[in-house]
Amino acid sequence: MSSLSWFYSFLKKHMGKMTVGLIIITVVSTMSVINPKISGFIVDRIILGKDYQYLWPCMGLLLFVSVFREGFQYLALMLFEKSSQGVLFDMRHEVYRKLLHEDFTFYNTNRTGDLMSRQTGDMDAVRHFVAYVIYNLFRNSVWLIASLVMIFFVSVKLAFVFLAVLPFTVLFVYLQMKAVGPVFAKVRQCFSSLNAYVQENIAANRVVRAFAKEHFEMNRFEKENAAYRQSEIDASKIWQKYVPIFEFLSTVITVILIVFGGYLVIRGEMTLGDLVTVNGYLWMLTWPLRMMGWLINDCMRFKASIDKIYKTYTAEPVVKIAEHPVEKKGIRGRVEFEHVDYVTNGEHILKDVSFTVESGHSVGILGNTGSGKTTIMNLLCRFYDVSSGRILVDGTDVRQMDLYELRDAIGMAMQDVFLFSDTIEGNIAYGDPDCPFEKVEAAAKLADADAFIRALPEGYDTIVGERGVGLSGGQKQRISLARALLKDPAVIILDDTTSAVDMETETQIQKALKTVTQNRTLFVIAYRISSVKDCDQILVMNDGKIIERGSHSQLLEQNGYYASVFKHQYGREEQ
Repeated sequence: MSSLSWFYSFLKKHMGKMTVGLIIITVVSTMSVINPKISGFIVDRIILGKDYQYLWPCMGLLLFVSVFREGFQYLALMLFEKSSQGVLFDMRHEVYRKLLHEDFTFYNTNRTGDLMSRQTGDMDAVRHFVAYVIYNLFRNSVWLIASLVMIFFVSVKLAFVFLAVLPFTVLFVYLQMKAVGPVFAKVRQCFSSLNAYVQENIAANRVVRAFAKEHFEMNRFEKENAAYRQSEIDASKIWQKYVPIFEFLSTVITVILIVFGGYLVIRGEMTLGDLVTVNGYLWMLTWPLRMMGWLINDCMRFKASIDKIYKTYTAEPVVKIAEHPVEKKGIRGRVEFEHVDYVTNGEHILKDVSFTVESGHSVGILGNTGSGKTTIMNLLCRFYDVSSGRILVDGTDVRQMDLYELRDAIGMAMQDVFLFSDTIEGNIAYGDPDCPFEKVEAAAKLADADAFIRALPEGYDTIVGERGVGLSGGQKQRISLARALLKDPAVIILDDTTSAVDMETETQIQKALKTVTQNRTLFVIAYRISSVKDCDQILVMNDGKIIERGSHSQLLEQNGYYASVFKHQYGREEQ
């Protein structure tokens, strides 16, 4: 399916309103031929013929036609506007639905600003095309055909003069469309790049100011802004040069028809009223030509935008949903990794990772930055798929499970905490929006967040700023933990969830977790020994491999990497 076919699939849903609008345009545009005919009649019959009895009826008819035409033209415009908004609503809904179902690989390779421009600027180009361009293309076509037919009735010779010039118009239309297509694709690309840059820097405003890089970022912005400006100028240079060509052609047609028409009047082959009528039709003939450059410009902008939207929509996720998933009647939480490897961009992230966690048991994963700890959890949640080996949950390969059932059974407090611009209660209850407040409060208490939340002016109704602005790192982590616990999942993943809290708070959280995770599988990813030492099993990662495994006491006895980290964090005396 091409981008235009895909666009038509949305357009046809609103063809009822558009068809009525097209019928109205046909009627009112055809009625436009009445005015020049009346003008010619006034010249021949009333002014030259001195037959004044027709003056007021002609004036009344002109007024009636104008009022009728403008009234129904407004109705047609509203029908097209409603259709355009309907197309925009449906298309934006479908594209956003697709974005929600894309995997991490998609978001790793597409900038947020680019995706935002697909949903805003490019979508508006689609709306403009439906509401304005289609309307004017159809109206101008009706004007062109109707006026040409009427000129045939007045003078066949004049009609053929216009037809002789028409091929030149068609040629320049083709040349303009061929020339402006690529440049408008570049315009949309530059706009997306600028949009992405602005979005990124607004999000990173605190970092920019902390490093006093305002001047540096302003220079980068100027480059992006200048590139977008230049792309618009380059596009304008190309399409604007065709506007005077169409203006010139329309002027040539007007001059030729008036001069030749005057010649026919002098020879007695036409009346003066006929020439006045033809002059009225000339405006209906030449206006579409004058508009041609602008409409082609809008068409090419639309084509560039719909291509980008369609490319986003048709992006296939790397993580595929199983066509016939294995039905699970509740997930208990037994997890098994069998010789798992994960390679991305030529880099071997995980190498032959194997371990088993029984349902209701806990496992701690400890290692340096980049050792592959978080990747293990990303693979378990199927944010990515393994390169080789397999991951089993309750004995079933996760690739054969229903993806939503799998993720619904996992509660994850991520390393990079994201809080929505909502109340604290809304953020905690994100996994179960309809849960009672008592459940939210209980989850907050387990995460040791209830006390600081109640100390806020609005308590649980406090609005959290974007990404948790206004809260400390530890407060955000505890809200994230409460959100994961409220979900009441079979598997709980804590990815460095307590790194920003003090040791006393961490101890309180761990005590609460022992109660809530008794019948659940628990994964704890951490740098601190204190976070993992009470786990049933501890995996020590280095360079994508498990280099040590065992309980806290067993690993200390091995006197390896884990023991050295313990000595570093606690000191020899505490050991």
